[in-house]
Amino acid sequence: MNDQSNTPSARKIMRPRRIALLASVAGLSMAVLAIGPGSYLPAWTASAHAAEASATQGPAGFADLVSKVKPAVISVRVKIDDDGSSTAVTQRDGNSADPDQSPFEQFFGQRFGFRGPNATPRPHQMITGEGSGFFISPDGYAVTNNHVVDHANSVQVTTDDGTIYTAKVVGTDPKSDLALIKVDGKNDFSYVKFADQSPRIGDWVVAVGNPFGLGGTVTAGIVSANGRDIGSGPYDNYVQIDAPINKGNSGGPAFDMNGNVIGVNTAIFSPSGGSVGIGFDVPAATAKLVVNQLKDKGYVTRGWLGVQIQPVTSDIADSLGLKQARGALVDNPQAGSPAAKAGIEAGDVITAVNGNAVKDSRDLAREISTMAPGSEVKLDVLHKGGSKPLTLTLGEMPGDHQAKANAEQPERNAAGAPHLGLSVAPADDVEGAGHKGVVVTAVDPEGPAAEHGIQNGDVILNVGGKAVANAGEVRSALTQASADGKHSVLLQVKTADATRFVALPLAKG
Repeated sequence: MNDQSNTPSARKIMRPRRIALLASVAGLSMAVLAIGPGSYLPAWTASAHAAEASATQGPAGFADLVSKVKPAVISVRVKIDDDGSSTAVTQRDGNSADPDQSPFEQFFGQRFGFRGPNATPRPHQMITGEGSGFFISPDGYAVTNNHVVDHANSVQVTTDDGTIYTAKVVGTDPKSDLALIKVDGKNDFSYVKFADQSPRIGDWVVAVGNPFGLGGTVTAGIVSANGRDIGSGPYDNYVQIDAPINKGNSGGPAFDMNGNVIGVNTAIFSPSGGSVGIGFDVPAATAKLVVNQLKDKGYVTRGWLGVQIQPVTSDIADSLGLKQARGALVDNPQAGSPAAKAGIEAGDVITAVNGNAVKDSRDLAREISTMAPGSEVKLDVLHKGGSKPLTLTLGEMPGDHQAKANAEQPERNAAGAPHLGLSVAPADDVEGAGHKGVVVTAVDPEGPAAEHGIQNGDVILNVGGKAVANAGEVRSALTQASADGKHSVLLQVKTADATRFVALPLAKG
């Protein structure tokens, strides 16, 4: 969430309390001074005055920091042969906002070229886009966003002193929205370095960039949050800052007070198209990994485990006997993948990677994505109620695949009888359903199955960890789960070619 402590409304709330504190300190001071000749102000009262004076002072200023880092920040200008489908951020984007879109849709529409189904096709034309970037070496390597240079026919950069250079795109990574560009011909560019440590919430941050094409502009704020997932990709792990950033700041750096880059300005949340104090940066740790690979080979390879995964909800945790809803639940290991070869099965829960606890499915995806193909990985796996440590070698992420956590479906604590509110038939009896499990033939629209997304035609492969082939086996598994004191039961459900796990409540209503 954005820190609102500097907003007018927050100041109105805080001021009376502060005035009351000053009054109480002043009253104590007057009482001491009124004792008589030779009286003195006690040290603790003086300290209170000093603390209050310090609290009223703002930051010392950012001028020294800015003068140090600003020469390394560049404006990036691109020309794109637009056929109506480019993803570039252009000057005209955001001139108007669709009132039917959410703020995120409006922003990502600008960022990724989203166009509604009723949008009028754009004519073929050459358009210009602008963004920001920063040099990371004296020989002209610079970082910007992928969406700034995507599909660019030409790239020009303008340095802080107004000099214009032609740049080439070395490599891009759409999954992290980062790109590496290069200016040739000089070896003495001012440059900056990535921070070695993650920023803390509340740390000062200074953003420098090219908002609205105005040229080098500086804004300041604080780090509002770490680890933000805004749904823009499988590896979202943004640093949220409240330093104002606007269109044209994309690809620019955010600095800590030591002049190190803590993140690359990439996205904003905006109902209006302008900054409202909620911006998102690709963290320095991610940027370093991506940029190093782009520099070495022009593209990024990521470790591949080869599993479809989903979050462990509280209901799923209960059905598996877990004390906490943590870890990544395996829907299905992909055939021939490192996970399948190592013996990971559907229904297993991956709880740790190399000794580091896995919080959820996205945490697992991010962790594996930071590792190189061929890396040896130790996994802690919960398998059929018991611990199962595994060691495997990661493969290389296939070009058309992404480690993607399935979106968690919203659930309600609806009461439902153990029959779950559905009817089933053996898969063997239904043409095209295969030979495993039971096919859902009817769903009570008011029952728990419908509330949790079970539909006609879905195939239930197992219930409570037990394979089922007919209605009797389903009832038996439900009865056993209820007798074991479970509040919910875990179903493995196949829809088309994908499988998932669904925890349905067993509470009787």
